[in-house]
Amino acid sequence: MIPRYSRPEMVAIWSPETKFRIWYEIEAHACDAQARLGVIPKESAEAVWKARDVEFDVARIDEIEAVTKHDVIAFLTHLAEHIGPAEARFVHQGMTSSDVLDTTLNVQLVRAADILLADLDKVLAALKTRAYEHKDTVRIGRSHGIHAEPTTMGLTFARFYAEMDRNKNRLEKARWEVATGAISGAVGTFANIDPAVEEHVCARMGLRPEPISTQVIPRDRHAMFFATLGVIASSIENIATEIRHMQRTEVLEGEEFFAPGQKGSSAMPHKRNPVLTENLTGLARLVRSAVVPALENVALWHERDISHSSVERGIGPDATVTLDFALNRLAGVIEKMVIYPDNMLANMNKFKGLVMSQRVLLALTQAGVSREDAYRLVQRNAMKVWEQGRDFKEELLADAEVTAALGPAEIEEKFDLGYHTKHVDTIFRRVFGEG
Repeated sequence: MIPRYSRPEMVAIWSPETKFRIWYEIEAHACDAQARLGVIPKESAEAVWKARDVEFDVARIDEIEAVTKHDVIAFLTHLAEHIGPAEARFVHQGMTSSDVLDTTLNVQLVRAADILLADLDKVLAALKTRAYEHKDTVRIGRSHGIHAEPTTMGLTFARFYAEMDRNKNRLEKARWEVATGAISGAVGTFANIDPAVEEHVCARMGLRPEPISTQVIPRDRHAMFFATLGVIASSIENIATEIRHMQRTEVLEGEEFFAPGQKGSSAMPHKRNPVLTENLTGLARLVRSAVVPALENVALWHERDISHSSVERGIGPDATVTLDFALNRLAGVIEKMVIYPDNMLANMNKFKGLVMSQRVLLALTQAGVSREDAYRLVQRNAMKVWEQGRDFKEELLADAEVTAALGPAEIEEKFDLGYHTKHVDTIFRRVFGEG
């Protein structure tokens, strides 16, 4: 985690203090359940809760782990220093370390998902606002980077909204996927602990009992979670790439907000670079780098090995912290983005009327011209616009083969911009679900 690309709330989820607090709560709830079952004395379970307000000493736990070479044992030893050895002997009854570690990881991932879902809501709100603001702001659509047909800036924002809305739905499912816990013992058979303990702990920690665990919770759940983060990151890059293109000098249909006093280059004072969206492109790559390791974690030996552990210690905090930062940065970019409608029209008209070629093609076929001949007629006039800077409509009006099928008024009508925006309201209703 790099502080430059981190936000405190998400970082706190992955702090040692938070981790040890969750470990403590799992152990304490397990003691409560064991006491109800008569496995341990009720007084011993109550004694564990006396450490409720203790600030666990991370340095002390690390000191113990340096000797034990085992993090959970080090924590349990430190807990015993607070509650006393007589009561501590009943802690962790029938449990294995992964019961604590895996359940904790899933608590952390669920909390991280809640923050990310709130982040997505910010992005969605910004996209919706800008979509309605520019619903009718006409711009040229591009395919292969080449002018295609007119669209609107509002539709550009709307399609990004729809994509991010799908991502929110995916993340909600991924959150559900990892919201399980396991307190099932050494190989998941509950041989030394009653399943009721697992049910109790999971209920208290906001999780569901894992239907069947080994020594670990199945890692396909985590693969799903991190894959979802990777998809969200790719959508961030999708939006960032569009904005970066729009900010190119020869395009300049929109740009990132350039604050007073901001500098774009140490060498060239005139520069206004898309630094935020370029940064988002890089951050998206970092988040996606967690996906393949998460997928490879699915295949563990028998009931468990620890090949997944070192991976998750890295990708858990790194992917969620980075994505949290990126989503918030993206929301800010969209909110403050400067749009240039006049430049959009100028770009669309750069090749005079050429973007209406399909309308003319279809009109010729409707007038009885074969598709092959219609394509030939339209293309030969279009190439004059490409190569000689001619006006497409004027060339069509001067082409006897074209005017033999279409009158001047019919040709003129084919250059109406409103034709391309007549279904914008329908698309908006589909995307935003409003009347």
